[in-house]
Amino acid sequence: MGIFCLQFYKVLTGTMMTLFIPQACYEPLTDGSDITYSEDVVRICTVTQNLKNNEIYHRLTLYWNSISFLCFIYCYLLELKRESWAIKFLDVDKDKSDNALKEIIVQEPKLDKQMDKLNRLYFYGLSVTSVVYMINILMMINVLHQDYHSMSTISCFISFTLLVQMKLYNSLSIAYKSVKNDTMLSAFLTEFVSFNVLDKDYISDKSNNP
Repeated sequence: MGIFCLQFYKVLTGTMMTLFIPQACYEPLTDGSDITYSEDVVRICTVTQNLKNNEIYHRLTLYWNSISFLCFIYCYLLELKRESWAIKFLDVDKDKSDNALKEIIVQEPKLDKQMDKLNRLYFYGLSVTSVVYMINILMMINVLHQDYHSMSTISCFISFTLLVQMKLYNSLSIAYKSVKNDTMLSAFLTEFVSFNVLDKDYISDKSNNP
């Protein structure tokens, strides 16, 4: 649960950058009395101010941020579905090679078709999400150029995007290898694991219920 929350936070801040990256807001300078001076004070915008910014390009970027975020959520749901399927029907046998599943699963056409479908959906979903996110970054660069506040603007932008891009790269690598090699690589375990045999419970249930 903790890892999921961390991933959610990382994707939220890394996609909804219009809200979370420090930007410049100009506020009237006052001395606490009713007198307002003509000069403006540059402050870091609050999340609420960023959300309520009605400048057209800012709004469009915020909407695209939201689309990017939803794409990531869709990929996470696919990831969960794919991993649950693998845990239910497959297993890991360290005595066999990572590619052993390719020869075993052809004997189970139904499972083979399901695995191929899950792998393709995962790969295509990540591919679309990558394109959407690259556009997201380009749109944000223009926003930051207009509303630059300080070096914290740049540092947050770089750190947020790097974290998300690392996630995208790792997931795309897993999805591509799974599709190309007709296998099932785990996207959740910190050490890359390839499910390479059928699950013992599945085999037992099938034997008992032919």
